[in-house]
Amino acid sequence: MTIRVVLADDQPLVRAALQMVITDTADVQVVGEAKDGAEAVRLTGELTPDVVVMDIRMPGMDGIEATRLITTGAGATRVVVLTTFDDDDYVYGALRAGASGFLVKDMALDDILAAVRIVAAGDALIAPSVTRRLIKEFADRPTATLPQRTELERITDREREVLTLVGKGLSNAEIADQLSISVATAKTYLTRLLAKLDARDRVQLVILAYEAGLVARSH
Repeated sequence: MTIRVVLADDQPLVRAALQMVITDTADVQVVGEAKDGAEAVRLTGELTPDVVVMDIRMPGMDGIEATRLITTGAGATRVVVLTTFDDDDYVYGALRAGASGFLVKDMALDDILAAVRIVAAGDALIAPSVTRRLIKEFADRPTATLPQRTELERITDREREVLTLVGKGLSNAEIADQLSISVATAKTYLTRLLAKLDARDRVQLVILAYEAGLVARSH
């Protein structure tokens, strides 16, 4: 099945580079290009793509607001946020807005393409550098902003361990290795966490792990 993508970036060269690598790929197709957030929202409504690759800083409506509007809509379109990380404040805002992936523009184009496939399949992806930014973001927040621990009372101690490792950015294979369990078992724990915590995907679990204080705030 072909993955239908809309590219949203105010820099024509960035869109052209992404378009070039996608054109040579059999399973991914660019169906539209947007130069700002408002156009991205409009094209998503018209074309119903599987994934929007979204820049954050664009004139007019930025990528965070566009992501929020797209992910709260009736369609099943998912968003991969792509940025240069010039401003740390964007990281948490984009994930909170509903992005299923957060990547940096200096990643290899093939890695960005792989992320599009992962997100289109219903999973989520966060670049390791994003995890470090999230740690910094939450380290600067007062403890009073953390949610009550009662939210996590419904999960087991082992599930809490898995959630903590997810929050640190570990993959299923890395979690399995850390806890000396199989990858299949790690996936089972992840599925249980998604259900028990009413989380849409891995990104929301990462956010919850930070908000609940499960990840060290000393970075």
